Amino acid sequence: MFFLTILLIAIGLAMDAFAVSVSAGIATKEKRLVTALRVSVFFGAFQAFMPLFGWVAGFSVFDYIAVAGHWIAFFLLAAIGIKMIAEGLKEDNQERVDISGYKILTLLAIVTSIDALAVGFSFAFLKLPVVIPAMIIGIVTFAISFVGFYLGGRCGHLIGSKAEVAGGLILIATGVKILITDPGLM
Repeated sequence: MFFLTILLIAIGLAMDAFAVSVSAGIATKEKRLVTALRVSVFFGAFQAFMPLFGWVAGFSVFDYIAVAGHWIAFFLLAAIGIKMIAEGLKEDNQERVDISGYKILTLLAIVTSIDALAVGFSFAFLKLPVVIPAMIIGIVTFAISFVGFYLGGRCGHLIGSKAEVAGGLILIATGVKILITDPGLM
């Protein structure tokens, strides 16, 4: 059951990277395989490392807020999920993203992996291991970003925002599951 939960979290976290990858796929005309691999490696690596950073940061303050850990995890996941849903429902026209440069790609990878930092923070509060989940999150993000890049050229304008909404719903559901399964609440 733990693997399924981590897989769902990974899919939810990967939706921001997927949406950006779709945009990159729309904008890229040449060197598609090279750019797809670069985008996927950057997004996957950042999504894998950010939960580790969040986990370490979470343990450094754990003793101060351990009593409310499950609630904090729920609110972090719910807030991230609501933010993703709101962004997915916006109807503004997004410009095509040119991510051929390493600076812009690094910035996009950081921005799309902030949610993974919060998930790592939540794992620390729940006293869950983080290395295997971080690897799963990175691999799933790599695969989803790679697929998203190639889908971008064909149908990116149809699925980009719906992916963020689905990701947000998955994160909220995970937060609710944490509250329901917390033995301290019963």
